[in-house]
Amino acid sequence: MRQISLREFRTRGAKALIDVPQGETTLLVGQNGPAYFLVPVFGDVAKEEKEIRRAMAIASLQENWRLAEQVGGMSDEEIDAEIAEVRTSRQTRNAG
Repeated sequence: MRQISLREFRTRGAKALIDVPQGETTLLVGQNGPAYFLVPVFGDVAKEEKEIRRAMAIASLQENWRLAEQVGGMSDEEIDAEIAEVRTSRQTRNAG
């Protein structure tokens, strides 16, 4: 996988991608680290978008699990109380 700085991509555009082999994913990197993937499209764009969204959702879920482990879990009672609070606030918002 090639890495290209965001600045280079912004200033040179497509020219910054000339050395990237066709079909290779490119990582755009900013001052604070990795920022975006440029993923080549092959064939059915809708199917590929669905797969990318699925991968992003799984990555987000795994990150949330990691954060929950760091904080320490919640008891069933705490989870039920939080769910009840959200439901109450939604009912109040929808009624008004």
